[in-house]
Amino acid sequence: MFTIGELSKRTGVHIETVRYYERSGILPKAARTSNGRRTYGTSDVQRLAFIRHARELGFELSTVRTLLTLQGHPDATCEKATQIAAAQLVAIESKILQLKVLRGELKRMIDGCGNARVAECRIIEALSAA
Repeated sequence: MFTIGELSKRTGVHIETVRYYERSGILPKAARTSNGRRTYGTSDVQRLAFIRHARELGFELSTVRTLLTLQGHPDATCEKATQIAAAQLVAIESKILQLKVLRGELKRMIDGCGNARVAECRIIEALSAA
């Protein structure tokens, strides 16, 4: 059995996030000791590691919940999981394109500014025009 602090260290998930996941129901409510401290088992460590990895990949909590449900049916096909992952890939590729546009805009602003005074600063001018 693990305390919430030990669970946090093992999974790299902050204690407050663990509590939030419990409140939201994505992580089952922890058993409590006689003095009210939360205790967690190995299955909680595995589930929280799954959640953390899914979140790192950009999945929303509602989608993580769906993936966890799929995980609970090991004999089912992975078609739904594949659809979910493919949709996430499309979203990430779209964000990458947006970031490339932003990078280009920032480069142009920096290149256009040089060592000018603030009154002639292209960065300040571009931001003011937005």
